[in-house]
Amino acid sequence: MKFVALFVIFLLLLNGFSTAQTLIQDFCKKAAAKHRDIKYDFCVSSLQQDPQSKSATNLTDLLIASIKTDAVKTTNVVGIVNQIIKEKKYGKDIESSLDACLSCFYEATDELKLTVASIKSHDYSDANWHMSNALYSSEDCDLDFKQRGLQSPITNETNVVYYKILIYFALTEML
Repeated sequence: MKFVALFVIFLLLLNGFSTAQTLIQDFCKKAAAKHRDIKYDFCVSSLQQDPQSKSATNLTDLLIASIKTDAVKTTNVVGIVNQIIKEKKYGKDIESSLDACLSCFYEATDELKLTVASIKSHDYSDANWHMSNALYSSEDCDLDFKQRGLQSPITNETNVVYYKILIYFALTEML
């Protein structure tokens, strides 16, 4: 009897996982077709790598789970920037730009947290406003380097944040 109960639980979990997989793939297919800056493979892989998204049964659950995870990831970018500054292997100009990036990523983290609160209260206009602020924060980081004619050592991290926020805009648009 215990085996049967465990087997049923396994099947339910498997079904939930396949529902989330289908949800992610269907969303990413639509988003990539509608928005040229959203790449299907990046969309699927970034949403699937979030452990909380595996239990999503609708777009709202998927969006909230992913944004919460990315708020933590933007905090990780702050840690990366602090580590780079601490190592002092770049000149003062790059360190100055990295200091500016710290502010940008602190702001992006706060804005993503506010986005989740807005989505939970079904205030999608407010959610879009907060996502815009987070998006501009990541762009501002790169812009500071470009204005100084410098190459950012965190371009990859900044790009990931930027493109994931574009995915969140598309998700919000479909709610």
